[in-house]
Amino acid sequence: MRVLVTGGAGFIGSHLVETYLAAGHEVWVVDDLSTGKMQNVSPHAHFIQADIRDESVRELMVKERIEVVNHHAAQMDVRRSVADPLFDARVNILGLLNVLEGVRLAQCQRIIFASSGGTVYGEQEVFPATEDHPTRPISPYGVSKRTGEQYLHFYHVEHGLAYVALRYANVYGPRQDPHGEAGVVAIFIQRLLAGQPITINGDGKQTRDYVFVGDVAQANAAALYVDYSGPINIGTAKETDVNILAAHLQRIIPGTPDRSEYGPAKPGEQRRSVLAWDRAARILGWKPTTPLDEGLKRTEAFFRQ
Repeated sequence: MRVLVTGGAGFIGSHLVETYLAAGHEVWVVDDLSTGKMQNVSPHAHFIQADIRDESVRELMVKERIEVVNHHAAQMDVRRSVADPLFDARVNILGLLNVLEGVRLAQCQRIIFASSGGTVYGEQEVFPATEDHPTRPISPYGVSKRTGEQYLHFYHVEHGLAYVALRYANVYGPRQDPHGEAGVVAIFIQRLLAGQPITINGDGKQTRDYVFVGDVAQANAAALYVDYSGPINIGTAKETDVNILAAHLQRIIPGTPDRSEYGPAKPGEQRRSVLAWDRAARILGWKPTTPLDEGLKRTEAFFRQ
Protein backbone atom coordinates (compact mmCIF):
# COMPACT_ATOMS: atom_id res chain seq x y z
CA MET A 1 0.00 0.00 0.00
CA ARG A 2 1.18 3.54 -0.78
CA VAL A 3 0.93 5.51 2.48
CA LEU A 4 1.65 9.17 3.21
CA VAL A 5 2.40 10.12 6.82
CA THR A 6 2.24 13.85 7.51
CA GLY A 7 4.36 14.77 10.52
CA GLY A 8 6.39 11.62 9.93
CA ALA A 9 9.57 13.18 11.32
CA GLY A 10 7.89 13.78 14.66
CA PHE A 11 7.60 11.76 17.83
CA ILE A 12 4.53 9.64 17.05
CA GLY A 13 4.70 9.93 13.27
CA SER A 14 8.20 8.46 13.01
CA HIS A 15 7.10 5.36 14.92
CA LEU A 16 4.18 4.95 12.51
CA VAL A 17 6.49 5.22 9.51
CA GLU A 18 8.69 2.41 10.86
CA THR A 19 5.65 0.25 11.62
CA TYR A 20 4.24 0.70 8.11
CA LEU A 21 7.61 0.01 6.49
CA ALA A 22 8.03 -3.16 8.56
CA ALA A 23 4.64 -4.33 7.28
CA GLY A 24 5.82 -3.92 3.68
CA HIS A 25 4.10 -0.67 2.74
CA GLU A 26 5.71 2.07 0.64
CA VAL A 27 5.80 5.21 2.75
CA TRP A 28 6.10 8.93 2.00
CA VAL A 29 6.79 11.45 4.77
CA VAL A 30 5.76 15.11 4.64
CA ASP A 31 7.15 17.26 7.44
CA ASP A 32 8.24 20.90 7.63
CA LEU A 33 10.79 20.05 10.37
CA SER A 34 9.52 22.86 12.59
CA THR A 35 9.37 20.34 15.43
CA GLY A 36 10.20 17.05 13.68
CA LYS A 37 13.79 15.89 13.23
CA MET A 38 15.51 14.36 10.22
CA GLN A 39 17.21 11.76 12.41
CA ASN A 40 13.75 10.38 13.19
CA VAL A 41 13.01 9.65 9.52
CA SER A 42 13.71 6.14 8.26
CA PRO A 43 16.07 6.09 5.24
CA HIS A 44 13.62 3.66 3.62
CA ALA A 45 10.85 6.29 3.44
CA HIS A 46 10.47 8.98 0.77
CA PHE A 47 10.94 12.31 2.56
CA ILE A 48 9.51 15.65 1.39
CA GLN A 49 10.03 18.82 3.42
CA ALA A 50 6.84 20.84 3.12
CA ASP A 51 4.20 22.65 5.16
CA ILE A 52 0.86 20.81 5.19
CA ARG A 53 -0.80 24.04 4.06
CA ASP A 54 1.19 24.09 0.79
CA GLU A 55 -0.38 23.28 -2.58
CA SER A 56 2.59 20.98 -3.22
CA VAL A 57 1.21 18.52 -0.69
CA ARG A 58 -1.97 18.07 -2.73
CA GLU A 59 0.08 17.69 -5.90
CA LEU A 60 2.28 15.06 -4.25
CA MET A 61 -0.72 12.89 -3.35
CA VAL A 62 -1.97 12.92 -6.93
CA LYS A 63 1.46 12.40 -8.52
CA GLU A 64 2.45 9.48 -6.26
CA ARG A 65 -1.02 7.87 -6.32
CA ILE A 66 -1.20 7.82 -2.54
CA GLU A 67 -3.76 5.30 -1.27
CA VAL A 68 -3.91 6.13 2.44
CA VAL A 69 -3.01 9.32 4.31
CA ASN A 70 -2.09 9.21 7.98
CA HIS A 71 -2.37 12.80 9.19
CA HIS A 72 -0.21 13.49 12.23
CA ALA A 73 1.26 16.91 11.35
CA ALA A 74 -0.17 19.42 13.82
CA GLN A 75 0.32 22.21 16.30
CA MET A 76 0.05 19.99 19.37
CA ASP A 77 0.82 22.21 22.36
CA VAL A 78 -2.30 22.94 24.41
CA ARG A 79 -0.69 25.93 26.11
CA ARG A 80 0.46 27.47 22.84
CA SER A 81 -3.07 27.08 21.49
CA VAL A 82 -4.38 29.08 24.46
CA ALA A 83 -1.76 31.78 23.90
CA ASP A 84 -2.13 31.86 20.10
CA PRO A 85 -5.42 30.32 18.92
CA LEU A 86 -5.03 31.80 15.43
CA PHE A 87 -1.80 29.90 14.83
CA ASP A 88 -3.39 26.72 16.17
CA ALA A 89 -6.34 27.07 13.77
CA ARG A 90 -4.15 27.87 10.76
CA VAL A 91 -2.14 24.68 11.21
CA ASN A 92 -4.70 22.26 12.63
CA ILE A 93 -7.82 23.31 10.70
CA LEU A 94 -6.58 24.91 7.48
CA GLY A 95 -3.72 22.40 7.26
CA LEU A 96 -6.15 19.49 7.57
CA LEU A 97 -8.44 21.01 4.93
CA ASN A 98 -5.55 21.26 2.50
CA VAL A 99 -4.70 17.61 3.13
CA LEU A 100 -8.35 16.58 2.73
CA GLU A 101 -8.54 18.32 -0.62
CA GLY A 102 -5.45 16.38 -1.66
CA VAL A 103 -7.08 13.16 -0.48
CA ARG A 104 -10.17 13.98 -2.55
CA LEU A 105 -8.20 14.85 -5.68
CA ALA A 106 -6.01 11.74 -5.38
CA GLN A 107 -9.06 9.55 -4.68
CA CYS A 108 -7.36 8.00 -1.65
CA GLN A 109 -8.98 5.01 0.00
CA ARG A 110 -9.00 6.50 3.49
CA ILE A 111 -7.46 8.94 5.94
CA ILE A 112 -6.33 8.19 9.49
CA PHE A 113 -6.45 11.30 11.67
CA ALA A 114 -4.61 11.91 14.92
CA SER A 115 -7.28 13.38 17.16
CA SER A 116 -7.10 13.93 20.92
CA GLY A 117 -9.18 12.11 23.48
CA GLY A 118 -7.19 13.99 26.05
CA THR A 119 -8.77 17.30 24.98
CA VAL A 120 -11.91 16.89 22.83
CA TYR A 121 -14.05 15.68 25.75
CA GLY A 122 -13.22 18.63 28.01
CA GLU A 123 -13.93 18.11 31.71
CA GLN A 124 -15.23 14.56 31.81
CA GLU A 125 -18.49 13.48 33.39
CA VAL A 126 -17.79 9.74 33.12
CA PHE A 127 -14.52 7.93 33.86
CA PRO A 128 -13.20 6.46 31.65
CA ALA A 129 -14.82 8.35 28.75
CA THR A 130 -16.26 6.42 25.82
CA GLU A 131 -16.53 7.86 22.32
CA ASP A 132 -20.16 8.78 23.05
CA HIS A 133 -19.12 11.16 25.84
CA PRO A 134 -20.11 14.81 25.15
CA THR A 135 -17.33 16.80 23.49
CA ARG A 136 -16.80 20.16 25.20
CA PRO A 137 -13.12 21.04 24.72
CA ILE A 138 -11.70 23.75 26.96
CA SER A 139 -8.67 24.68 24.82
CA PRO A 140 -8.32 25.90 21.21
CA TYR A 141 -6.26 22.77 20.53
CA GLY A 142 -9.17 20.58 21.59
CA VAL A 143 -11.55 22.71 19.54
CA SER A 144 -9.36 22.35 16.43
CA LYS A 145 -9.14 18.58 16.82
CA ARG A 146 -12.91 18.26 17.25
CA THR A 147 -13.42 20.55 14.26
CA GLY A 148 -11.11 18.28 12.26
CA GLU A 149 -13.32 15.31 13.08
CA GLN A 150 -16.36 17.21 11.85
CA TYR A 151 -14.65 18.04 8.56
CA LEU A 152 -13.78 14.37 8.19
CA HIS A 153 -17.43 13.48 8.68
CA PHE A 154 -18.39 16.01 5.98
CA TYR A 155 -15.92 14.51 3.48
CA HIS A 156 -17.24 11.06 4.38
CA VAL A 157 -20.85 12.06 3.70
CA GLU A 158 -20.19 14.28 0.67
CA HIS A 159 -17.33 12.42 -1.03
CA GLY A 160 -17.53 8.90 0.41
CA LEU A 161 -14.12 9.21 2.10
CA ALA A 162 -13.47 6.52 4.71
CA TYR A 163 -11.77 7.82 7.83
CA VAL A 164 -10.70 6.85 11.32
CA ALA A 165 -10.16 9.55 13.96
CA LEU A 166 -7.92 8.08 16.64
CA ARG A 167 -8.57 9.97 19.87
CA TYR A 168 -5.27 9.58 21.70
CA ALA A 169 -4.78 9.70 25.41
CA ASN A 170 -1.40 11.10 26.57
CA VAL A 171 1.15 9.39 24.34
CA TYR A 172 4.68 8.96 25.68
CA GLY A 173 7.81 7.05 24.73
CA PRO A 174 11.16 7.25 22.94
CA ARG A 175 11.70 10.37 20.75
CA GLN A 176 9.21 12.48 22.67
CA ASP A 177 10.40 16.09 22.70
CA PRO A 178 11.71 17.12 26.14
CA HIS A 179 12.20 20.75 25.12
CA GLY A 180 8.60 21.85 24.77
CA GLU A 181 5.56 22.10 27.00
CA ALA A 182 3.78 19.04 25.65
CA GLY A 183 5.65 15.90 26.74
CA VAL A 184 5.61 15.75 30.52
CA VAL A 185 7.21 12.29 30.65
CA ALA A 186 10.12 13.35 28.44
CA ILE A 187 10.54 16.66 30.27
CA PHE A 188 10.61 14.97 33.68
CA ILE A 189 13.04 12.24 32.54
CA GLN A 190 15.51 14.65 30.99
CA ARG A 191 15.56 16.89 34.04
CA LEU A 192 15.95 13.98 36.46
CA LEU A 193 18.80 12.48 34.43
CA ALA A 194 20.50 15.89 34.56
CA GLY A 195 20.05 16.02 38.35
CA GLN A 196 17.64 18.93 38.07
CA PRO A 197 14.34 19.46 39.90
CA ILE A 198 11.06 18.85 38.12
CA THR A 199 8.21 21.34 38.25
CA ILE A 200 4.66 20.09 38.82
CA ASN A 201 1.95 22.50 37.73
CA GLY A 202 -0.77 23.07 40.30
CA ASP A 203 -1.20 20.50 43.07
CA GLY A 204 -0.16 17.55 40.90
CA LYS A 205 -3.45 15.73 41.42
CA GLN A 206 -4.56 16.27 37.81
CA THR A 207 -4.78 12.88 36.11
CA ARG A 208 -3.91 11.65 32.64
CA ASP A 209 -4.12 8.35 30.76
CA TYR A 210 -0.58 7.52 29.61
CA VAL A 211 -0.38 5.23 26.54
CA PHE A 212 2.92 3.98 25.12
CA VAL A 213 3.86 5.08 21.61
CA GLY A 214 4.55 1.52 20.46
CA ASP A 215 0.97 0.57 21.30
CA VAL A 216 -0.26 3.66 19.45
CA ALA A 217 1.70 2.60 16.35
CA GLN A 218 -0.03 -0.78 16.40
CA ALA A 219 -3.44 0.94 16.50
CA ASN A 220 -2.47 2.93 13.42
CA ALA A 221 -1.37 -0.25 11.66
CA ALA A 222 -4.75 -1.85 12.34
CA ALA A 223 -6.61 1.28 11.19
CA LEU A 224 -5.37 0.78 7.61
CA TYR A 225 -7.83 -2.02 7.01
CA VAL A 226 -10.99 -1.48 9.07
CA ASP A 227 -14.42 -1.09 7.48
CA TYR A 228 -15.42 1.76 9.79
CA SER A 229 -15.57 5.54 9.76
CA GLY A 230 -15.65 7.52 13.00
CA PRO A 231 -13.76 8.16 16.24
CA ILE A 232 -11.89 5.53 18.26
CA ASN A 233 -10.25 6.11 21.64
CA ILE A 234 -6.66 4.94 22.05
CA GLY A 235 -5.91 4.83 25.78
CA THR A 236 -5.48 2.49 28.71
CA ALA A 237 -8.54 3.27 30.90
CA LYS A 238 -6.13 3.90 33.79
CA GLU A 239 -5.65 7.28 35.47
CA THR A 240 -2.30 8.42 36.84
CA ASP A 241 -1.86 11.76 38.53
CA VAL A 242 1.27 13.85 38.03
CA ASN A 243 2.51 13.30 41.58
CA ILE A 244 2.40 9.53 41.06
CA LEU A 245 4.05 9.84 37.65
CA ALA A 246 6.90 11.83 39.22
CA ALA A 247 7.28 9.21 41.96
CA HIS A 248 7.41 6.41 39.35
CA LEU A 249 10.22 8.16 37.50
CA GLN A 250 12.17 8.98 40.65
CA ARG A 251 12.05 5.29 41.54
CA ILE A 252 13.10 4.16 38.05
CA ILE A 253 16.08 6.52 37.77
CA PRO A 254 18.68 5.36 40.33
CA GLY A 255 19.99 7.88 42.81
CA THR A 256 17.34 10.46 42.01
CA PRO A 257 16.33 12.52 45.04
CA ASP A 258 12.79 13.77 45.49
CA ARG A 259 13.24 17.17 43.90
CA SER A 260 9.72 18.04 42.84
CA GLU A 261 8.78 21.70 42.85
CA TYR A 262 5.28 23.10 42.46
CA GLY A 263 4.27 25.93 40.16
CA PRO A 264 0.97 27.57 39.20
CA ALA A 265 -1.68 25.58 37.34
CA LYS A 266 -1.72 26.12 33.57
CA PRO A 267 -4.75 27.51 31.69
CA GLY A 268 -6.66 25.20 29.34
CA GLU A 269 -5.73 21.98 31.16
CA GLN A 270 -8.30 19.43 32.29
CA ARG A 271 -8.48 18.12 35.83
CA ARG A 272 -9.04 14.46 34.93
CA SER A 273 -8.66 12.60 31.64
CA VAL A 274 -8.95 8.84 31.03
CA LEU A 275 -10.26 6.92 28.01
CA ALA A 276 -12.14 3.65 27.54
CA TRP A 277 -10.72 1.43 24.77
CA ASP A 278 -13.61 -1.00 24.23
CA ARG A 279 -14.34 0.29 20.71
CA ALA A 280 -10.68 -0.06 19.73
CA ALA A 281 -10.78 -3.69 20.86
CA ARG A 282 -13.98 -4.36 18.93
CA ILE A 283 -13.12 -2.56 15.68
CA LEU A 284 -9.32 -2.61 15.50
CA GLY A 285 -8.64 -5.75 17.51
CA TRP A 286 -6.37 -3.52 19.60
CA LYS A 287 -5.61 -3.23 23.29
CA PRO A 288 -2.88 -1.48 25.29
CA THR A 289 -0.15 -3.99 26.08
CA THR A 290 2.63 -1.91 27.68
CA PRO A 291 2.28 -1.30 31.45
CA LEU A 292 3.21 2.20 32.60
CA ASP A 293 6.31 1.11 34.55
CA GLU A 294 7.66 -0.84 31.56
CA GLY A 295 6.97 2.02 29.16
CA LEU A 296 8.65 4.53 31.47
CA LYS A 297 11.72 2.29 31.77
CA ARG A 298 11.99 1.98 27.98
CA THR A 299 11.61 5.74 27.60
CA GLU A 300 14.20 6.45 30.29
CA ALA A 301 16.64 4.05 28.59
CA PHE A 302 16.22 5.92 25.30
CA PHE A 303 17.00 9.29 26.91
CA ARG A 304 19.89 7.85 28.90
CA GLN A 305 21.48 6.70 25.61
